[in-house]
Amino acid sequence: MRNWVGAIAIGLVLAGCEEKASSLGEGASPFPPTGDVTRLHSVDGLEVGHRLMAAGQFELALKAYLRAAGEQGTNVDVLSALGSVNLRLGRLGQSEDLLRRAIKVDQTFVPAWNNLGVVLMETGRVGEASRVFKTAFALDSGKSDEIRENLRRALAKIENPAYTSEKDERAFDLVRRGNGRYLILQAP
Repeated sequence: MRNWVGAIAIGLVLAGCEEKASSLGEGASPFPPTGDVTRLHSVDGLEVGHRLMAAGQFELALKAYLRAAGEQGTNVDVLSALGSVNLRLGRLGQSEDLLRRAIKVDQTFVPAWNNLGVVLMETGRVGEASRVFKTAFALDSGKSDEIRENLRRALAKIENPAYTSEKDERAFDLVRRGNGRYLILQAP
């Protein structure tokens, strides 16, 4: 009698498993995931950071850029982005260090040169800023009006240290976005 009861119980359990397996869908496994994350695609931390920067969410952008650093390593894009967000957060020393590191990685990376110039202007080193803006302008082949304007402001400040204008009250920095596309962001 015991054998019959045990056999019936096992049969019911197996029948329940069959129903569950068929309700998962075709090709689905009733077993837990293997932990293989190579199939998963994540959103690019740099792109998320750029969008957050444009939205004025600088702390969140910093987190996204740090995530990108963890995923991609500290390449020129990541270093420049981290320098830019630290500039926005008023962390000028950190920003300068990161932007100088970016330039060491790629001496032709225009946004890093320009943003370094912005940091130097903010810290009162106008002479060095003008040299940095000249480098950015030359590397950009004069294509960017914003870099030209930054250079003009720096040179005007050298010629006349008391120089200010209404337009100069709004500083700009240049952030790389994708393959050669740039987004100009107004400083707060």
